[in-house]
This record gives sequence, structure tokens and C-alpha cells, in this order.
Amino acid sequence: MGPTSLSAVAGVWAVVVALASAIATLIAVNYRYFPALRASMDAGANASVLPAVTIASLVGFGAVVAALPAFAAVRDWVLSIEGGPLVSLAVATNVLAALTGSASGGLTIALDALGNAYMELAAGKDIDPALMHRVAVIGSGTLDSLPHNGAVVTLLALCGLTHRESYFDIVMVGIVGAIIALVAVIALGSALGSF
Repeated sequence: MGPTSLSAVAGVWAVVVALASAIATLIAVNYRYFPALRASMDAGANASVLPAVTIASLVGFGAVVAALPAFAAVRDWVLSIEGGPLVSLAVATNVLAALTGSASGGLTIALDALGNAYMELAAGKDIDPALMHRVAVIGSGTLDSLPHNGAVVTLLALCGLTHRESYFDIVMVGIVGAIIALVAVIALGSALGSF
């Protein structure tokens, strides 16, 4: 991994310290309402393992996909999509989120692998980078809700449901609704610029 500095990991540590502070404050303020504090802490820790491991494995899978030689062909195909940089970026983040099953994983891979190319395209077409970012973020939250998504698997497990019982509803809310929003943002952004 190589050497690092405190400033390079400050964002991670800020989140860790904030979460630890919130937990300590919650326990201090509500201590008398926790008759079995250790059992509550154990149950919370056990419940957090499945989602954390599921998401981590999917993001790792996405990193492996991005490292494959075939990913260069996917990158070249995405950059050659007609319709302008907004449509191309939307398709790129959709495809990568679908492959990884993770919005954050797909967005991270898309921006790491294609970010500089899209910034050049945006500058050449006079597109606001804020609009590009908005399209990328919304685009990553569309096809990430495929059946292998960690959040979908965790949600169904927590609710005691199967994909057969509930996945159609997830598609309508998580995929169709997000695609409609993405199309609206691309249309408005193309017509009005960044808003």
C-alpha cells in the first residue's frame, strides 16, 4: 500500500471518530435504559458484520473487474457512445454499477478509470463539472440495485423475504424511478446547463 500521511486518511478517521463519539454519547445519555448493555453491543456488532462484508466483497469484485484486460474494451466502448458526454457518463456509471452491484463501487471505478477523460470532454463541450458529477452519481444509483447488490441482499434478509417475493418492487422503486430521474437530469442539464 505504501506510506501515507495523516492528512491522506483524515476523512476516514473523521468518520470513525464521529461514529465512536456518537456511540459513546448514546450510551452515556441512555445508560439506565440499557439493562443488558453488553448483549445490545454484541447484537449490534454481529448485525453489522453481514452488510459490511457483503459490501466490501462487492467493491473488491469491482476493483478486480476494473483490473482485467477486458475492462479496457469496456472503457473504450463507453467513451465512444453517441449522445454526448452526459449520456456516455450515465451509461458508464450504469454499466459499472451493474457489474459491481454497488453504486459506490461503480462510481469509484468510473471516476478513477474515466474521470480525466470525462473532464476533458466536459471542458471541450463547455459542460459544468457539477452537472457531470450529478449525472455520474445518479447514474451509479440505477442499475446498482440488481439482485446481487449487497444492500438488496441485506434488505431482503432483514425483512425475511426472497427475491421472488419482493424484487419487482425493488426494481420499480430503485431502478425505474432512478432511470426516470437520470433522464430528467440529462434533459434539463442539456437544455439549461447546470442547475
